Amino acid sequence: MCIYEMESKARELRELQALIEEAAAEAEALKDAIKAAMGDAEEVHAGEYKITWKAVTTARIDTAALKKALPDLAQQFTKTTTARRFCVA
Repeated sequence: MCIYEMESKARELRELQALIEEAAAEAEALKDAIKAAMGDAEEVHAGEYKITWKAVTTARIDTAALKKALPDLAQQFTKTTTARRFCVA
């Protein structure tokens, strides 16, 4: 692929990313409007749609606290990975 083709594809990618961000913002606005209309209700039926908005509890390890309290144990179970990050600036 020549540099001009790469530039064209990068431009097209940036345009598509902008559209995706705009659509995501619109989707978030719609979600917020639905949540506001639901109030404290966890479930609402709207025509063919069943809309739920429930509290979910999860348990996660506080790695910062673990590293502070038991640094040797934290190091023993720390896994380092390497990945390539793609960015068009």
